[in-house]
Amino acid sequence: MVATPPNKMLLVRGAREHNLKNIDVDIPRNRLTVVTGLSGSGKSSLAFDTVYAEGQRRYVESLSTYARQFLGVMEKPDVDRIEGLSPAIAIEQRTAGRNPRSTVGTITEVYDYLRLLWARAGTPHCPECGRPVRRQSASQITSQILEWKQGTRLEILAPLVRGRKGEFRDLFKAVLREGFVRARVDGELVELSDPPRLKKSAKHDIAVVVDRLSVRAAEADRLADSLETALRLASGTVQVDVVRKGKDPEPHLFSERYACADCGISIPELEPRQFSFNSPYGACQACDGLGMRREPNPELLVGGESISILEGVILPWGSPSGKLRGDILPAVAKAHGFDLNQPWAELTQSQRDAVLRGDPRVDWEGALLHTLRRYVETDSDTLRHTLTDYMETVTCTECEGGRLRAESRAVTVGDHRISEVVELPVDRALALFEAMRDGDGKARRDTEITGPILKEVCDRLRFMRQVGLGYLTLGRSADTLSGGESQRIRLATQIGSRLVGVLYVLDEPSIGLHPSDNGRLLETLAALRDLGNTVLVVEHDEETIRTADHVVDMGPGAGRHGGEILVSGSVEDLLGSGESLTGAYLRGERRIPVPKTRRAPRAGHQVVELIGAHVDETAVVPALEVDIRLPRQAVVDDRLDPVGARHGRNGPQGAVREQLAGLGLGRQPDTTTQPAAQLAKVHMMRGGQHRDEVVRIGLQNDRLGHPVARNVALLRGP
Repeated sequence: MVATPPNKMLLVRGAREHNLKNIDVDIPRNRLTVVTGLSGSGKSSLAFDTVYAEGQRRYVESLSTYARQFLGVMEKPDVDRIEGLSPAIAIEQRTAGRNPRSTVGTITEVYDYLRLLWARAGTPHCPECGRPVRRQSASQITSQILEWKQGTRLEILAPLVRGRKGEFRDLFKAVLREGFVRARVDGELVELSDPPRLKKSAKHDIAVVVDRLSVRAAEADRLADSLETALRLASGTVQVDVVRKGKDPEPHLFSERYACADCGISIPELEPRQFSFNSPYGACQACDGLGMRREPNPELLVGGESISILEGVILPWGSPSGKLRGDILPAVAKAHGFDLNQPWAELTQSQRDAVLRGDPRVDWEGALLHTLRRYVETDSDTLRHTLTDYMETVTCTECEGGRLRAESRAVTVGDHRISEVVELPVDRALALFEAMRDGDGKARRDTEITGPILKEVCDRLRFMRQVGLGYLTLGRSADTLSGGESQRIRLATQIGSRLVGVLYVLDEPSIGLHPSDNGRLLETLAALRDLGNTVLVVEHDEETIRTADHVVDMGPGAGRHGGEILVSGSVEDLLGSGESLTGAYLRGERRIPVPKTRRAPRAGHQVVELIGAHVDETAVVPALEVDIRLPRQAVVDDRLDPVGARHGRNGPQGAVREQLAGLGLGRQPDTTTQPAAQLAKVHMMRGGQHRDEVVRIGLQNDRLGHPVARNVALLRGP
């Protein structure tokens, strides 16, 4: 290996952080360096708590005093000096977070470009009839309103501001000078002569009141004039509120740009926020843009069938009281011919349905809707948390999991809806957008606009495919990703950023990865290096060590017996070291033999059974349900085939291993059989009483950190 000039080295001198023993080490820049050694030998103390921490501290110190007050004070690592340090970025193997609003598309920023593409090149369609919408003139809007019920009271508004931040003082003055006297600000009617003081950091809606009138043929000319005034004032948009006594105004939005002549539905000018499920302008109103809704599950609502309604068979009620016991339930029982003291098992299906699903004849909504209404309307977090135990998560029936409003889902680019495209695997989505970019004229309405957008989309999708994520869909929720998938997404994002001269520090990226995925990971690390970056990897994996340009082996032991540099050089130097334990294993002198026989569960052994465990679609298997038997006091082998195996859960990264790891096992046992929603993604569990304690040890979780008040005894507990 050719020696690296001193000016091309990252020099660490006198590092004493944690168990490091005043070590000096030279790390070549623009190379792939692996820091290896025993667990606890000081690898992370060197890479993260010394090199990366100092890089972060220097970056923060380069900021202004004003900016630093929001970031806090970063302590200097216990090191004499570090030279040749580049801006540092840490890419740890951890999940992408538990925010249900995060998807693969949002965390890779691909979805941001898709929103822009659909807003600029999309063709809007009527969400009712599916026909392409047309622009409306003022006369067409007038004719449509005159068809409404005669005498309907109207308020003609010119919407000037929709969901924008600011104080808008000049706007109020300008509108007042034009002769208008009232406006609706955030839904409240105000006088323009005395406008409210708005918060500059809050989003506001401002609509000027142009006229108030009723629907009458005799006032057609006045209506037309008012509509034209509002359209001129609001740049082609007018809002007509139907005013009813004692009720909130019912808004109707019309536009000179887009409207369906057959259904009378108007669509505002297309904007990127209309395709964001995190914005009120684009999110489905039924599920708030989550694509899923919580609904009561009849199986969870009902307790033991041997008890009656008055004894508390409906679990959220307990023993009914108040109006429910005194009026409603007796009326339901009388109408359907049963006694409230009868055990639930003796009721017919129609009698059960009357209790659970309601009966309009006695003005009863049913226990299911009653529970849902309490869940939605309550202000008590305790009650909402309690009711959650009786509910399950289902796909939203309004948007069918698409997360967006009907108007947004009806916009197409090249006959494709954005909600359909995000459900395509990355491989197929890339082929689709490459076809648009390379000459599909039907999809490309304006090359100058769509060309740069399509280029960015294709580049990001291509990077995801390069790191082995071509099977993922852009709409997949981030909380279903494995640690390895999340890390490779972040790596793909860094490659896409095309940064040069950066120090990337990674913490054991191969943990949990299948060998087929490990090769893709190494290709990604090499790509980062080849861009002109320094890649520093803390790792135990043999393939990664042998691929490295430079190796730093630490030891000789762990804790106070470690913290020394045994080898700092090439892989050949590591193999030739007599004091390196890592080198001995790589040379084959030492090995851990595989047991010839394994402990098998005894006949009649206590088991925990998970019936119908749901598994999300992955790179190797489609969405499926499996049955799993977990013997007590036995080790579940992580190398068995996951599909159809007795209790194994192995496979490539992103397979079923990590999904099955946490299915329902952490719940507190209460009965021998537990139904669905109490065990996430599990239809039924038997043998729950055999669980003494569940401790999940995740090697891919975030690092423990180093607060001064934290120690091993505190983490372990008594």
